[in-house]
Amino acid sequence: MSCSKHAFESWLSVHEEQLDGVLVSPPPLPWSEFWLNPRRLRGSDFLMRWSQGVWSEKRLIKAINITKEFWAIPFGPSGTAPTGSVRKFELYFERLEAAGLGQIKRPDLLLFRAADKTRIERAIAKVGGVSELPFIAEDDKRMAAILDRALLAVECENSLWRAHRMPDYSTPLRPQRRLGGNLGLRKGAVLPTIIIKGEDRQPLRRWQAKHGVSIHIWHVFFDAAYGLSFDRAEELIAERLTEPTIQTFQAPGGATTRKTIFKHYYHYGYPLGESVEEPRLLPRFVEDKNGHILPYVTFAGGRLQLSEQALQILRELSDRRRKRKSRRSK
Repeated sequence: MSCSKHAFESWLSVHEEQLDGVLVSPPPLPWSEFWLNPRRLRGSDFLMRWSQGVWSEKRLIKAINITKEFWAIPFGPSGTAPTGSVRKFELYFERLEAAGLGQIKRPDLLLFRAADKTRIERAIAKVGGVSELPFIAEDDKRMAAILDRALLAVECENSLWRAHRMPDYSTPLRPQRRLGGNLGLRKGAVLPTIIIKGEDRQPLRRWQAKHGVSIHIWHVFFDAAYGLSFDRAEELIAERLTEPTIQTFQAPGGATTRKTIFKHYYHYGYPLGESVEEPRLLPRFVEDKNGHILPYVTFAGGRLQLSEQALQILRELSDRRRKRKSRRSK
């Protein structure tokens, strides 16, 4: 995260691709008079993206926990932040700042073997519950009991698209001159990609090395989800198979910044899961002190079923962890 921006604004910043098609020809609204908090949250685009991210993480956690083989918990601030009030959401990040943890980058989810659930729940209870995890430093001994048993850490991304209906879905990769002859698609191709922000690469790299827990990127679409290991994502960048994309990000206060993101073709990842139950789109609104109504849409329900390939990856991680533990005990 950028050190020059408050954590509240960093978490709610969105880039152009994420807002594409969210608001189509909206009526003119006097945003300058719409006072939700000291940073003036600017419109239903941010509210929609926030609620979508929370919904997406919950759907992933549910998909993991229903397997009975594995168990997942929210680990980063986005998954444990309050969702009922914009003001409470902001105060949550004020508390993170006060604890000196506002700029620390953590993966969004942690995954464990289901057999370790009771032990992990006891460890989480000692720090005050899941909602307190973002406020506990990772060098705290209580956190070690949790991280030592993690199989996988997940960085979550999501997009407002039906992956299977995107125009270049299933288009085969071909040699591209701009990629030095490497395989790819034309610039501007519209297809599912697995996104990682350039500014997150170094913090995630450090986190993975420090804790010895593999990180995967899981990108969720309306109808499907794809996964990619962080190590493989780094290889794709080094091998020039994925080129950087410069995007404009906008924060709730209105400030814009240009940042680099990497959009890895889904071909390089693995199918994480398919939607087996569609979510509902529910109307919501917030009201300012003057009675001004701002409507937006939230997502609710829906179910994602993990693919056999994703389950096999988790089983392999579990086997490797068991073997490492066996070697240490000898």
